[in-house]
Amino acid sequence: MSRILLVEDDKSIVDNLTEFLKSEGFSVESVSGQAAAIRKIGNNSYDLLLVDISLSDGNGFAVCAAAKANTDIPVIFLTASGDEYSVVTGLDMGADDYIAKPFRPRELVSRIKNALRHSGKVQSVIELDGFRVDTIKGTVMKNGSEIFLSALEYRLLLIFLNNRGAVLSRNKLLENIWGIAGEFVNDNTLTVYIKRLREKIEDDPQNPKIIKTVRGIGYKLGD
Repeated sequence: MSRILLVEDDKSIVDNLTEFLKSEGFSVESVSGQAAAIRKIGNNSYDLLLVDISLSDGNGFAVCAAAKANTDIPVIFLTASGDEYSVVTGLDMGADDYIAKPFRPRELVSRIKNALRHSGKVQSVIELDGFRVDTIKGTVMKNGSEIFLSALEYRLLLIFLNNRGAVLSRNKLLENIWGIAGEFVNDNTLTVYIKRLREKIEDDPQNPKIIKTVRGIGYKLGD
């Protein structure tokens, strides 16, 4: 699972982007300023940085410079500034890509995957109990045969994989998949989608061993 550090001081962007990226199978940490980001980079290992150029504490250029000084970690700038100077400065400093706000989440994910592929840092395959998920190709295999999931079923599976062993409430699942696949999802349809997903990945959907029901609370994947 690829680890992303998000450096952004707009809390609403942090909250929404973190939830979305987690639903896409990424592990996400966030900080709001330059100093905190540089400390994180020095003390932890990440596969990619998403960095806002304009920060209340410093700027994204300094974060990029600190990252590139000691690592080959890919950096994608998030910027509300459409001026050519900011873009050129970022790329000249070694940034791998940039995307202007407001951006489409799907386009950002595509840029992230592209940067990870080019850097060789992509960790795209997740294996569990006889099935195999390739998050770059978007494929799911069970016992060597491909399983075809709808967009929402696939994202639901990624949410469970990204929270392996944790109990997820129905409200938490609804928050994570709301609007992601362009489909309306309420409590009743969530039940239907979990049932369909179990029918495709479980050996015995009536006695699920992968996505388990935690009565009165929600669901969890694995032990």
